[in-house]
Amino acid sequence: MRAAIEGAEPGVIVMGIPFQPDELRAALLAADRAADPAAVRVIRAPGRVNLIGEHTDYNLGFVLPAAIDREVRMAVVATGDRRVELTRLDTGERAGFDLDDGRPRDGSWLDYIAGTAWALAEAGYATTGLRGVIASDLPENAGLSSSAAVELAAAWALLGAAATEVDPLALARICQRGENGYVGVRSGLMDQFASSCGAADHALLLDCRSFDWRAVALPADLRLVVLHSGSSRKLDGSAYNERRSQCEAAVATLALVDPGIRSLRDVTPGLLAAERYRLDAVVARRAEHIVAENERVIAVIDALDASDLVAVGQLFAAGHRSLRDLFEISSPELDALVELADGVDGVVAARMTGGGFGGCTVNLVRPDAVETLAAVVEAEYPARTGLMPTVLRVHAADGAGYLA
Repeated sequence: MRAAIEGAEPGVIVMGIPFQPDELRAALLAADRAADPAAVRVIRAPGRVNLIGEHTDYNLGFVLPAAIDREVRMAVVATGDRRVELTRLDTGERAGFDLDDGRPRDGSWLDYIAGTAWALAEAGYATTGLRGVIASDLPENAGLSSSAAVELAAAWALLGAAATEVDPLALARICQRGENGYVGVRSGLMDQFASSCGAADHALLLDCRSFDWRAVALPADLRLVVLHSGSSRKLDGSAYNERRSQCEAAVATLALVDPGIRSLRDVTPGLLAAERYRLDAVVARRAEHIVAENERVIAVIDALDASDLVAVGQLFAAGHRSLRDLFEISSPELDALVELADGVDGVVAARMTGGGFGGCTVNLVRPDAVETLAAVVEAEYPARTGLMPTVLRVHAADGAGYLA
């Protein structure tokens, strides 16, 4: 789902469909002439970019994402029945389901909405039928959590006014349950957490074991630039679930040595080095990435606190190498984007971001280098890969809620 934004920056994919609140409201009222204009609610839920902490969330480690100002938006009106009907404004596709019918998943975008409805019901929340329209300026399958944004927008729509009374972290956990238990993707909490709890101009440090979190101010003299490789990813069709199973296999083996080990969060570098011989070679590489990545997240926080941007860049680079060589989820396209960014003066840090197997890189860039980076990537990347990149100049944003 992609949409136009008035004044959209170069590089954003534009389809010319309604996206502003008044446009979404008008699109809904045009499709549903019986709707009361005063009853229409417009909801936004942001995507996210992860600065560092990749695949650590489901290993109960640390993550450092930021919600971004690329988002899913819905205009909805509650109905008196139990039917959910939504129209995608980019394709015109209309789809729906009954809240009480136990709709089987079919691999479509509607799974994420039905899964959220299922999880809300499982958690004991009352939901309402609705009609609405949905649009987004998030590229799909890019590693920017468009699915989590759909889930959070759906949760706000289904809960109605009661959504404002639900703790944002609790709502994120409900949406994660929908993705795990209904959609079938064994994702961690990071994506839904960032979309629900985001804070403008801040990243979010989340401890995925205790669920303690805090906002971390981003340097005012740096810009966030996301480079989309043009190579899409499909999470449930990738090796994502396999990576999680490999991490669980490492935990099962290491717990025989130390029964206190419940996740890779509990494994120290020293213990892994001493007991590595017990692990399958591939499983050992996966564990090595997770153990080191948790340490990198905390090190990045320390470096940001100390304004040590050189260290931040080194930690991003080490994280990318680990994802490429140990977790094996990078791609030639992502590697090319990182190499090009590393060659531009003023790019402080660059690495792949998201679940992997295609998608995007995240870059921390000095303001006067943003356009240089864009020009270099747009000039050189197609020749290296045969693909067209998309440059997204993004800002850290607030979490999901009502626009109008």
